[in-house]
Amino acid sequence: MKSMTNRGFFRKGLPVVGFMLLGILVLGAVNFVDAKAATTSTFGEPEVEWRQIVGIIVPGSIVGSGTGKVTGGGLPWHTSGGHAEVNLTTGAIHFDVDGLVLAAGNSIGTPDGVTSVKGTLVCDTTGVLNSGNSTLVDTPLLTLSAQGNANFRGSLGTLPSACTTQPNIAFFVRTGGGAWLASGMVRVTETDDDHR
Repeated sequence: MKSMTNRGFFRKGLPVVGFMLLGILVLGAVNFVDAKAATTSTFGEPEVEWRQIVGIIVPGSIVGSGTGKVTGGGLPWHTSGGHAEVNLTTGAIHFDVDGLVLAAGNSIGTPDGVTSVKGTLVCDTTGVLNSGNSTLVDTPLLTLSAQGNANFRGSLGTLPSACTTQPNIAFFVRTGGGAWLASGMVRVTETDDDHR
């Protein structure tokens, strides 16, 4: 009698389970296609992320070329954390930096009077697109706290083609005067994330 009850369940319950599994597969496929359907920049990556913000190690270091080069500050700087990400299609950007302070000198461990910073994209760092000149795109200036913390979320608007067609792109935290104090490190794209 017990075996008859189990057979009845399988005859009546199996189609229900089958439809549930089919529904799960269809829903998963729709979500997968939707996740992969992002608009991309010309070089194939709509979003770029820098997983760490690191203080300048070698003072005076130069990144970029021609009129779009940026020069590092005169002393080493340290950060305790941060990250940056930009959508190259929409221009949306978010970055935060924590504990941006001097790593040398008499004011070590403080921002030493630096009260505002900006985020900067250096696009086409090699300058191949624009006659040897990199392209700079800045966020507005924002307040740097006494502990070296700053945060920005907003839009850069439509980005120049040097940012969307060239794979050589860098992110910096700079003073209002233009010296860079920290940079984005461990750059990843959506493709990199897909292969982790």
